[in-house]
Amino acid sequence: MYKENLMPVYYNALKNAFPDFSKDEMSFIITKINISTLNTKKMYLMAGEIQQNLIFVYQGLLRIFSINDKGEEITIAFARENSLAADYDSFIKQNPSKYYIETLEDSLLINIPFSLIQECYSKYKNFEKTSRLNAEAHLSKRQRRIESFLFNNAEQRYLNFVSENKDLLHRISITHLASFLGIKRQTLTRIRKALNL
Repeated sequence: MYKENLMPVYYNALKNAFPDFSKDEMSFIITKINISTLNTKKMYLMAGEIQQNLIFVYQGLLRIFSINDKGEEITIAFARENSLAADYDSFIKQNPSKYYIETLEDSLLINIPFSLIQECYSKYKNFEKTSRLNAEAHLSKRQRRIESFLFNNAEQRYLNFVSENKDLLHRISITHLASFLGIKRQTLTRIRKALNL
């Protein structure tokens, strides 16, 4: 299907994600975005690359991860439908990323270019406020994740994940979930067995 035919659908999805944007802002943004369709297990971003676009996940599921000096993958986030995904440090500063972003499912992604966001900052007063609120929500989420490693044991981290992301459990592998929780796969298997989950 051509991009033009899907524009009303994209408009509605983005409007739901950014309800404070005016009709004028949304109409301007929708003409400047571009679309990616990626199959499962495809890389959107590789470490060393600069993230040029903020990703809005219209359909599918993404995983953001790094690789440590032992060659182990460390999952730091999952991004499902109607959420944003980025290595924000790379995107905001336009520096090479330390992370990888891959698709865990066939995905349709709306790409919001860095240059468009900069243009909107100067063109629309409201855009800065909405972007600030999104940044604050992202920082709060990151803070909660850091605190979960400081104050919760592995079992509690797992229970918190289940409570907040029940819909993701059948969409991600145990290996990726264990990596996100900062534990070994075998440990997660034992926890799930003990909890009968």
